Amino acid sequence: MANKSAVTEFLLMGFSDDRDVQLLHFVMFLFIYLVALAGNLLIVFVVILNHHLHTPMYFFLVNLSLTDICYITTTIPKSMAVSLTDNKMITIPGCVAQVFLVIACVGSEVALLTIMAYDRYVAICHPLRYSFILNWDACSQMAVASWITSLIHASLQTTVTFQLHFCGLNIIGQFFCDVPQLQKISCTDTKFNQLFMLIVGFVASSFCTGFVFASYGYIFSVILKIPSIQGRYKTFSTCSPHLTVYSLFIITSMFSYLRPQTLSSPTIDLLSAVLYAVLPPVLNPIIYSFRNKDIQEAVWKIISKIKRNFQI
Repeated sequence: MANKSAVTEFLLMGFSDDRDVQLLHFVMFLFIYLVALAGNLLIVFVVILNHHLHTPMYFFLVNLSLTDICYITTTIPKSMAVSLTDNKMITIPGCVAQVFLVIACVGSEVALLTIMAYDRYVAICHPLRYSFILNWDACSQMAVASWITSLIHASLQTTVTFQLHFCGLNIIGQFFCDVPQLQKISCTDTKFNQLFMLIVGFVASSFCTGFVFASYGYIFSVILKIPSIQGRYKTFSTCSPHLTVYSLFIITSMFSYLRPQTLSSPTIDLLSAVLYAVLPPVLNPIIYSFRNKDIQEAVWKIISKIKRNFQI
């Protein structure tokens, strides 16, 4: 078995071997990365600088934005470096770090989005007890719990993955170190790993999705009892960004990790990875910005203040 562990580095799959396409990929990913960074940092600073946004809802939104920044920074810069330098090599420690951070960020994102559903449930169904139920201690504990749980899961999944032996083939069919692709090139039996990933993923996604659906079931029942159409719309508008973001993330991640092997091909694998690893960090701040009037008003206040300072 020592001879079978000779792989000391992996090669990531590029989007193309054509130099012009590589440069185009670099420019596109650079643009996407900058948009994601700008959008998520904007939400973080807007919430920090506006005291009326210091509420549990926006506290969790800031945590989600920080998670998205970590998430997209784990994958895209390395892929850009591959396209720019045409050096596809990634060391084993680098691959371990990528796997760990991707899984931790995915877990944290799902946990935070589930907690945010609970926040909307309490705000709409129990408004008089909102500040009592979701006090700052409770919010901090839930945020810390989401990170700790995600880090534990990432540690277990990473450990199980890199207990596999890799020999001969070291080309990962993805633009970052992805667990299913590492399982494909392993020269040892991966049935336990696949079963472990399937069970954990199914249980976690089922619990979180069930919790979110149950929360929104109660929320919609309350919304339908509101007599005015304007009141219904205003109440629902506070939930629609979260529901959109959660649906986008859970659908793309489940398709990437839980789809059968018969639906796997290099093109589909690459597309699905872009959908769940790149799109959510880019679209989350856009969705929240366009569908949330509080964020929009806070942004315009900051812009107006900057303009006044420049005029002075």
